[in-house]
Amino acid sequence: MAAKAFGIDLGTSTIKIYKKGHGIVLDERNMIAIADRKTVIATGDEAFDMYEKAPANIEITYPVRYGVIADVANMLSLLTHYMHRLGGQNKRKIGKFNPISGISGADYIVATPFDITEVERRSFYELIANSNLKVGKIKIVEKPVADAVGADLDVMSARGVMVVNIGADTTEISVLSLGGIVLSKLIPIGGNKLDEAIKSIVKRIHNLYIGDKTAENIKKKLACALPTVEASVTVYGRDVVTGLPVEMEIGSSIVYEAISEYLYSIIDAVKMILERTPPEIVSDIIDSGIYVTGGSANIFGLDELIKKETDLKINICQDPTNTVVNGLGRIMEDPKLSSLADSLRPKNLI
Repeated sequence: MAAKAFGIDLGTSTIKIYKKGHGIVLDERNMIAIADRKTVIATGDEAFDMYEKAPANIEITYPVRYGVIADVANMLSLLTHYMHRLGGQNKRKIGKFNPISGISGADYIVATPFDITEVERRSFYELIANSNLKVGKIKIVEKPVADAVGADLDVMSARGVMVVNIGADTTEISVLSLGGIVLSKLIPIGGNKLDEAIKSIVKRIHNLYIGDKTAENIKKKLACALPTVEASVTVYGRDVVTGLPVEMEIGSSIVYEAISEYLYSIIDAVKMILERTPPEIVSDIIDSGIYVTGGSANIFGLDELIKKETDLKINICQDPTNTVVNGLGRIMEDPKLSSLADSLRPKNLI
């Protein structure tokens, strides 16, 4: 690729950008705050700070849902803002920008889920192609491939590997060999679903309303794939009966009760993919095990639970939240991996 190149991982929860030769240069929440339906007032982590605290005239949204671009206009505003920030143009207002030497003519490589429609896949390409950025080549890499490369797996050989990426809205389970994807399944279960389950059970058992941020904090501190761990955390919310603010202690046992059903659903999907995997690749997976990435890979005891249910070795990847974007970086910087990127050209673009 060109000397100036960027790898972009548009996740549901976060957007991560890798600059060739520099590493990860941006890692922020994939959120945008809009006032009065027209004025963008905050993006990324700043918008996340406003989340669940903003007045009615400020709408805070995620442009990406379930792994695909749900709001093209807002995602375009976000991407343009971030790229010009990286290019050295420091403007608070998000609007029209002039090309900057730091990003002008740069190549782009974007990670996309595999198990999506061609129209959804093309939207990732068009997001950059239709922006006011002055771009060079635009390439697409399937997210499972980038994930495996970022986990330091040899995807170019004939040896099969299995990668399970547990993201914010989805879990993608993939079997790869010879630089391609043999099987892949995208299921609508991820960290956000676990947060919703925690909110529901806290309301049901403790009569306490809590917000998404609080539920996420509980998950990070107490989530465990096994019922043997005992811990607790103090949270604040609103009493269902009185409507007054309340401080309460939440135990790990109810968190396990809330999330266990979804963890087993992920394991069932893993088993289904294993049942469809060619026998010769299954033998490779038995030798190397299953590789788990994504933010929820950090759930305590997850490796033990999957091993118990599949009787396979489980590898929780180092730095699991950044495997995809690091994989994009390796594909950009290693000529031997350049064939993994596809120069998609939508039919309606010249």
